Amino acid sequence: MRTKPVRLALAVAALAAIATACPALAADFQPPSSPGRLFRIVNASFDSVTALEVANNDATAYEPINLREPLQGGLTSTTVRLPDGSCLRDVRATFRDGRSEVYRDIDVCKASGLRLSAKGLPAAH
Repeated sequence: MRTKPVRLALAVAALAAIATACPALAADFQPPSSPGRLFRIVNASFDSVTALEVANNDATAYEPINLREPLQGGLTSTTVRLPDGSCLRDVRATFRDGRSEVYRDIDVCKASGLRLSAKGLPAAH
């Protein structure tokens, strides 16, 4: 079967239009990017962490971090996205029994994570 040049040109033009439209359509379906830096939390304590909050070290208001589910004790870890802010942060972890520990002056610009230890001493890493 012979293809007419006009038909071939229309098919090529249609494919070109689809190829140029696809990236624009795909961009509409991308999840919105969240601001902030990724930060790893390691729970080396014996109790589950049920809530995590962060504040600039000069602020009094803590912003909640979405853990999605409690972070079990015993060297489990998760990566969270910190809200925008200064490098020095205070991190408050609330445990299953209701007690809270505040880890002060964590430099989130130099460290990629925080280890919550059983002794309550933070270890930024």
